[in-house]
Amino acid sequence: MASDDIAQLADVLSKIHVGDGELGFKGSGLKLDNAESVEELIREMEQYPGLRALRLEGNTLGVDAARAIAKALESKDLLQRCYWSDMFTGRLRSEIPTALRCLGGALMSSGARLTDLDLSDNAFGPDGLKGIEQLLKSPSCHTLQELRLNNCGMGIGGGKILAEALIEGHSQSSAYGAPLKLRVFIAGRNRLENEGASALANAFQLMGSLEEVHMPQNGINHAGVVALASAMQHNPELRVLNFNDNTFTKRGTLAMAQALRHLRNVQVINFGDCLVRSEGAIALAAVLREGLPILKVSSPSKFSLCLPRHPADCSFLFYVTLTGNSLGEEGCEALREAMKNMNKGSMLASLSLLGYVYKQNLCGYNLFIKLPFSHQVDASDPHKAADILLKIASLYSEEPETKTAVLETIDAVLKKLLSGSVFQSYCFLSSLLVMMGLLKGEGKMKKVSLVPGQLLCLEHAIQQEYFLQHHAALLHTFMSKYSIIFISHFTYQSNVNKSSL
Repeated sequence: MASDDIAQLADVLSKIHVGDGELGFKGSGLKLDNAESVEELIREMEQYPGLRALRLEGNTLGVDAARAIAKALESKDLLQRCYWSDMFTGRLRSEIPTALRCLGGALMSSGARLTDLDLSDNAFGPDGLKGIEQLLKSPSCHTLQELRLNNCGMGIGGGKILAEALIEGHSQSSAYGAPLKLRVFIAGRNRLENEGASALANAFQLMGSLEEVHMPQNGINHAGVVALASAMQHNPELRVLNFNDNTFTKRGTLAMAQALRHLRNVQVINFGDCLVRSEGAIALAAVLREGLPILKVSSPSKFSLCLPRHPADCSFLFYVTLTGNSLGEEGCEALREAMKNMNKGSMLASLSLLGYVYKQNLCGYNLFIKLPFSHQVDASDPHKAADILLKIASLYSEEPETKTAVLETIDAVLKKLLSGSVFQSYCFLSSLLVMMGLLKGEGKMKKVSLVPGQLLCLEHAIQQEYFLQHHAALLHTFMSKYSIIFISHFTYQSNVNKSSL
């Protein structure tokens, strides 16, 4: 191993987080190819007798290095949490199953009882699932509570392998009198499709212990959705249901609506971009009308239902977008009726700029429910305020009613945010610039992909009286180098306007 590599590892080890039984090498960017490259890391592990959590995310692990780490893991019987996402960047796909078998074998030999296993973002495909298949069946995973396999490229084959392993693990653990009770399952972006989703549905129904299920972007259509909906009914403690960007259509949505009637602990529903159709929207509206015991608001998405504890109590409801779901006029009317029955009808008014703003496109109707955002933004939380502002601005279009509704909302929100103290207004603007990718921020604030509507809303805002000169100067300083974005968009819009004359 080169001396500079050893120095790099030594430097990383000097900065590792140690506490609460956790040894962390997260995001260190280490290239661990062989036993020599992990000598210092192993030494740290061996000197930590109470190791309960090992973080290896963001490093790249070769087979020989995995064997060396596995040897050290064989004595770590107290280990409970393995955070091993994004751990094989640049490795051959054929290497990954072997490395995983080494690590899994060590966990089984040690007698460890895991509660958390995160292998997200490893793109190991079905072969990678074969690498952890025995681990998932073993007593080391009979205590598993959270399983995260997001963006692993499992495919249908991997989904079936995973389902069989979970079913076998549940069977074996039940025989010992302590059945597997998985609480959190995350497997987005895995191309599971109907067969993989249906196989997993069998496992979910058998366990009956799930509290969170996240399976967005898996190419699942109504057949798989129906199977999942049936399984969800057998998990009464379910709180979060995220099937964003799959294809429900009428049959899948009706099945999900039926499942929701059995899930009284649901807090977050995300059916964004799921093509629920008009009949599906009506069915979901019926569930909304009946009321669900929701405790917190779901994140805004293309189909987010923020449901109240009781039809008469909607204090938690503040933001609903239903675009991209082809609701149709009947679906719009059903949702308006549901809101009216929950004493929120005044927020919708009519299908106008103060209520629904909808337009027909090739897929049907897009719907925007405009609620009083200005009452929800808080200058003391600049990150959330900036996020809300950008989400509203992203809905901008040149269609007159939509344009008016969005700009009026933007004005109301910014008037509130910029009318406070100088410190608060600058904190908000700084957060806005960070989220737009124009200013480097601390921590892990999420950046957004800018769309023309957001820039046009800012262009509108800086011309208003509430937007003081020093605020405008701050934005101009950071956005001047992106002036080509404005120029190209306005040139395009100008050409469009001219062509319509």
